[in-house]
Amino acid sequence: MAKDKYISIKNGVSGFSFANLGLFTGFADSIYNAVYSLVLMEIFMNSAAVGIYVGIYAAFCMVVGLFANELFRAFSKVRVFYFSMLMLAVCYAMMSFSIRPSTFIMLDYTTGIAITLVGVLIPLFMSDFSGKIGMARLNSRYHLWMNIGALFAPMIAVAIANQFGNRAAFFASALIYFAGWLSFKLFRVVQETKKVKTVSPRRTFKVLIKNTISFFRTPGMPRAYAVNFGYYALRAMRYLYVPILVIENGFSKDVLGWVLTLGIIPYLILSELMAKLVRKYGKKKWLLIGFFSFAIFSTFATFVTGYPLLAIFVMWQISGALMEPVHDLLFFDAAKKSDQTKFYGVFRTSVNLPNIIAPLLGAVCIATFGGTSAVWIVTAVIGAISALLVLAKK
Repeated sequence: MAKDKYISIKNGVSGFSFANLGLFTGFADSIYNAVYSLVLMEIFMNSAAVGIYVGIYAAFCMVVGLFANELFRAFSKVRVFYFSMLMLAVCYAMMSFSIRPSTFIMLDYTTGIAITLVGVLIPLFMSDFSGKIGMARLNSRYHLWMNIGALFAPMIAVAIANQFGNRAAFFASALIYFAGWLSFKLFRVVQETKKVKTVSPRRTFKVLIKNTISFFRTPGMPRAYAVNFGYYALRAMRYLYVPILVIENGFSKDVLGWVLTLGIIPYLILSELMAKLVRKYGKKKWLLIGFFSFAIFSTFATFVTGYPLLAIFVMWQISGALMEPVHDLLFFDAAKKSDQTKFYGVFRTSVNLPNIIAPLLGAVCIATFGGTSAVWIVTAVIGAISALLVLAKK
C-alpha cells in the first residue's frame, strides 16, 4: 500500500495532539465498561453466558481489525477516523435507551467495528507524526490522558446507572465521543482522496493471508504479539468480571464505582514515571514484574471474598500500570516505519483475540467449578505464561 500523504494540518499539531485524544477514548470507554457487563447480565442472566457472548463479539472485532488495512487501501485514515468516531457517538446514544436485546446486540456489533478502527488509527497517527518525539513518550502521554479520562468515569457511570438505569450511562459515552470528533476536526488534517478500486473478495483474502504470514515471519513480531496478547487477556477479564463479582459479593454499585476509580490511581501515578524508568532500565523488567505480580494476585482472588477481594481488585492495577506504557512498544521497535500500517491490523488482533479466548476459558471455569471467582484461575495462568514468554530468548 502506498504511504498516506498529508496535504495539510493545523500549525502546532504533533504526535502529542493525537496522543491527547486518549482523554476522550479513555473517558468514554471507562463509562461504557463500568456498566457493560451489568447490562449483559440483565440480558443473559448468567455470567458464563456473558463470557461466551463477549468471546463471540471479540471474534467479530478481530476480523474487523484484520481487514482494516484493506479498508485503508480504499479510504484515507482521516476519513475513516471521522466516520468511526461519529458512528460511536450515534450508536452509544441509541444504546442508552430501553431497547430490545436484539437491537442492543446489533448496535453493540456496529460499535465494535468503529471502536476497533479507532484503536487501530490513533497509534498510527501518533507514529506518523512522532518525528523526534519517539513512540515511547507518545505512548506514555496517550495512556496518561486515557487514565485521566477514566479516573472519574466509573463514579459518573454509577451515578447515572443508579438514577436512570445501567444502559443510560452509554449516553454519556456518546457525548464524549462526539466531543472527541469535534476535537479531531480542529486539527484540520487533510489527506489525499484515494481512488476506490474494485477488489475481488478472493484477492482481498489472499492479501490478508499473505500479510499475516509476513507479519509472523518478521523477526520480533511473534514475541510482540504474544506479550500484547497476555496484557489484553488480563485486561479483558478485569473489565468483564470485576463488576460482576463486586455485585455478587453483596456490594452496591457505589462501592463498584469506588473500586474502579481507585484502580485508576496507580496508572496516573506511574504513567509519566514509567516513561523515565523504561528509558533507564528497558521494557523487559517491567513487563516481567507486571505479569508475575498479576498472576500472584489472581491466585489469591480465586478464594478471597469480601473487602480483601476489593483490595486485590485495586492492588493488581499496579501490575497493569507497570505494563501499560510498554506492552505494545515491542511492535513499534521491531516493525519498519513503512510496514507499520500494513502490519498493525494483524498486530491489533492481539487486542481482540484475548477477548475471545479469555472469557470463553472463564466461562469453562465457571461451569466447571460453579462460581464466578473461578475465572481468576485463567488470569493466574495467563500471567505466569506471559512472564515466561518475556523471559524467553526468542
